[in-house]
Amino acid sequence: MLVYAYGQGGTTTAGLVAVIQLAPAAVFAPFAAGLADRYPPARVLAIGYVVQGAAMGGTAVVILAGAPAPLAYACAAVAATAVTITRPTQAVLTPALAHTAEELTATNVVSGWVENGSIMVATALTGVILSVSGPGVVFLLCALIALIAAALVARVAGPAAALDGGNAGPFDDAVAGFRTLAEHGGPRMIVGLLGLESVIFGALDLLFVVLALNLLSVGSGWVGYFNAVFSAGGVAGAAVTVMLVGRRHMAPAIIIGLVVWGATFIAIAGSATLGVAVAMLIVGGAARALFDVAAKTLLQRISPADVLGRVFGVLEGTSMAGMAVGQVFVAGLVALTSPTAALAGVGILLVVATLLAIRRLIVIDRGARVPIVEISLLRSIPLFHALPPPAVEGIAHALRPVDATDGQEIISQGDVGDRYYAIVDGTACVSRNGREIAVLGRAEGFGEIALLKDVPRTASVTAVGPVHLQTLDKESFITALTGHAPALHHADTIVTSRRDQLRAADSESA
Repeated sequence: MLVYAYGQGGTTTAGLVAVIQLAPAAVFAPFAAGLADRYPPARVLAIGYVVQGAAMGGTAVVILAGAPAPLAYACAAVAATAVTITRPTQAVLTPALAHTAEELTATNVVSGWVENGSIMVATALTGVILSVSGPGVVFLLCALIALIAAALVARVAGPAAALDGGNAGPFDDAVAGFRTLAEHGGPRMIVGLLGLESVIFGALDLLFVVLALNLLSVGSGWVGYFNAVFSAGGVAGAAVTVMLVGRRHMAPAIIIGLVVWGATFIAIAGSATLGVAVAMLIVGGAARALFDVAAKTLLQRISPADVLGRVFGVLEGTSMAGMAVGQVFVAGLVALTSPTAALAGVGILLVVATLLAIRRLIVIDRGARVPIVEISLLRSIPLFHALPPPAVEGIAHALRPVDATDGQEIISQGDVGDRYYAIVDGTACVSRNGREIAVLGRAEGFGEIALLKDVPRTASVTAVGPVHLQTLDKESFITALTGHAPALHHADTIVTSRRDQLRAADSESA
């Protein structure tokens, strides 16, 4: 879009169009984030991709048809704004799809690798398309990719809405994210550090220009090469972020990532040679990838689960604003000092900010106890839909993992009920009087009838292949449901329905 805008009116027009795209996105992001908390996130994500595809397709049509440029700017602004739906929704959806905390971290690691690899490939492909055709074809391809993404996501069976929408509106959703950050110092600090990352990320475009044309005098082509080299470092950083899988603490990776990234800017400013610049950009890209994955994983762990999407919405808005601030910040440094001082200043800013945050960051990391994967599992089970978020989080802490092997009887008909079972992965067969009556899979539970009605187990449940479960003791289960009238009423409805199914099965067998 900036290439197209530059062709329409030069540098001033391109700068104005950049603001036109970023400003609405920054304002809209906190409001859009509430959608993932109030509606099924998989559906929200699919609709977001459809809107992106339609807006980018509209941009392509305007450019290719030679229609007035303001129409293209407006369509592109809609597309950029719709993009802000994606990350907050993914932040809600991925914990619900993960089976364990380790799998969630692994998903974040792979996501970071894919993002950096995509940036590297996309910048190169865009350059090729621009050289042989023009911006219209780029937008046409983007529209096609977004619609393919919508089709893929539409097949994902994600969880139901995290919250009952109630009477709250979009403004309340946006305020909830900001209120959470105001009340919780941990998420606020992580969002602040990720916002600083966006400031530096926004500054990179201008820094690459300064580096190529002012410090090294290697020609304008190296502006693109530096961008690709930095992205390649991010891809290489995937090998580093793999070590985060299964780790309890994220603070060391956050600290190392920020300090190393800052040091690379200082090293480039001190050397000002092409070889050092390329090497440091690779290292900096890897360090940035390490920080990004670790920080977002920690933010998922410590943010209240019921407003997780809105916290990431504030982050998305902060990121959009941060990129704009970064460009202004570096431009001011260059104007007031020198290109070398601007590079060194960015590096010093990162290092100093990290040193100031270390103590608090370690405390936050040690206190991260939010079982986000377990919460998402409980929310996927209808029995717990009516429970308020604090109650869901409370029983999530009480869950204990249990594994069953193929053919193992998990509960036996006639036994005393002492716990509730939720299936994390695998399949279980429900039978009564030796007759199969149901097959249960992931995000389904069993054992509630004996607990709520204080009767012996009404059926047997047997593992079909390996089954991974989470169990909840009777006291925690009863306390959670009986302490909330709507939830108890909802549970009674489910229990009545299941007992009717058992009676029907008895009648058929008779």
